[in-house]
Amino acid sequence: MAEVINMPRLSDTMEEGTVAAWLKKVGDKVEEGDILAEIETDKATMEFESFHEGTLLHIGVQEGQTTKVDELLAIIGEEGEDISGLLNGKEDKKEESTESSTEVVEEESNDTPDSGSTEIPEGVTVVTMPRLSDTMEEGTVAAWLKKIGDEVEEGDILAEIETDKATMEFESFQSGTLLHVGLEEGQSAKVDALLAIIGPAGTDVSNIAKNFKVSGSETKEESKQEEAKKEESKSAKPTETKKEEVKAVQTAQSSVSAGGRVFASPLAKKMAEEKGIDLSQVAGTGESGRIIKRDIENFKPVTQGASVGKFVPMGQEDFDEVPNSNMRKAIAKNLAKSKFTAPHYYLNVEFDMDNAIAFREQYNSIPDTKISFNDMLVKACALALKQHPQVNSQWFDDKMVLNNHVHIGVAVAVPDGLVVPVVKFANEQNLTQIGAAVKEYAGKARNKKLSLDEMEGSTFTISNLGMFGIESFTSIINQPNSAILSVGAIVSKPVVKNGQVVPGNTMKLTMACDHRTVDGATGAQFLQTLKGYIENPVTMLV
Repeated sequence: MAEVINMPRLSDTMEEGTVAAWLKKVGDKVEEGDILAEIETDKATMEFESFHEGTLLHIGVQEGQTTKVDELLAIIGEEGEDISGLLNGKEDKKEESTESSTEVVEEESNDTPDSGSTEIPEGVTVVTMPRLSDTMEEGTVAAWLKKIGDEVEEGDILAEIETDKATMEFESFQSGTLLHVGLEEGQSAKVDALLAIIGPAGTDVSNIAKNFKVSGSETKEESKQEEAKKEESKSAKPTETKKEEVKAVQTAQSSVSAGGRVFASPLAKKMAEEKGIDLSQVAGTGESGRIIKRDIENFKPVTQGASVGKFVPMGQEDFDEVPNSNMRKAIAKNLAKSKFTAPHYYLNVEFDMDNAIAFREQYNSIPDTKISFNDMLVKACALALKQHPQVNSQWFDDKMVLNNHVHIGVAVAVPDGLVVPVVKFANEQNLTQIGAAVKEYAGKARNKKLSLDEMEGSTFTISNLGMFGIESFTSIINQPNSAILSVGAIVSKPVVKNGQVVPGNTMKLTMACDHRTVDGATGAQFLQTLKGYIENPVTMLV
């Protein structure tokens, strides 16, 4: 399906951009990460890379031409795909927008009770949430590197912003004093929402902060009020609820005479009998507390604790709401797409690890050398993938790519989810180099310092939960890869060798394969080759 690429907001003050040069022309193939064009902003000329793959089907802005942010820049899709609907829809929308622009301005003017309250003093700049990728809709402040009152120079890093792709440094394009922060660390907001205010020291910007509002979004103050309402509703005291229930019981009891007779209309009695309702529990709203038809229709049973007085509730249902981070949303989207588009099947094996344990112990006896079993797996998989390029392949709608290079993604758990840094050209690296690379990437991942380049381009993925005691599990393929290897714990147990039961160590592995690219026999042959390297690790050094 064709993707519409709009003019990105490459700086917080950018309102329009000029295409300085196109690096692709209509009909060219575009890979994710390719530089599409050079865009001239109000600050600098910057390279704009593609987050999509396909064929460049349409260019909306020619070299030297200028257009506003979010206007049509290009369309990428499948070769020969009909995009007339997208182009016509864009034109219709543009005309409609032009026709109604006057009305919108008038409405906005009428909606503003005091235009003077939002007037921006000279030298003051409102910094908004930037669009740091073409798919970014909102951002989260991971960390502020400046605090209110700090002097800010042009080019200083203001904050670290978490997008749907990665956590990126956001630099200031202004100099001055940081006067206001619109989002605290951990808070999220949509693109163009208030992020900060910079200006001369001592400037009062309270009115700007209070009244700043992006069309279609709520101000920080409104957000606070909404949160307060939610908290108030969430934290309703159970004792108040109990009082209301007891009051309802007392009202119901007023419908019962001292002799036990229930004052109710004949219709109400009949309806109560049909519904199995105890009239002594119903609050009458008729004359003198008489139970009538509507009381039966509206009756809700009262909890036993309130009606009887001797059944005390054992606890209260409670929960905490945790907003989905941009990383969690991206993981959910990508894994759901993989699971429901790639026909997964699974191959299970169990390797003898005695030789691997002895090899690692001997290898680590070398001074300043320390490798893990996972490092050994990365190296073994890289060598096996060179012999089985079908498993090192990628599926696209119009083609299958058999990669001659081996880039292995290593899944790393982080508080917000899972990231996959990539060990590139793993087959060409020795065990010590792989160990150092994986350790560095894992540290960066946990500190949210991985760059996009360090997480892109994998041709195969390894997910290891053995350190958590998990013996076997299955993983979802990291598309567009064709396979992912799930690695379990090394388990000591009795094994049969040479017809004798002896102590041994084994490890279970499960490989999830995309049946569109990897047939069962192909996957099995790859695992046989991998078994040879793991059970005889010295062969990896040859």
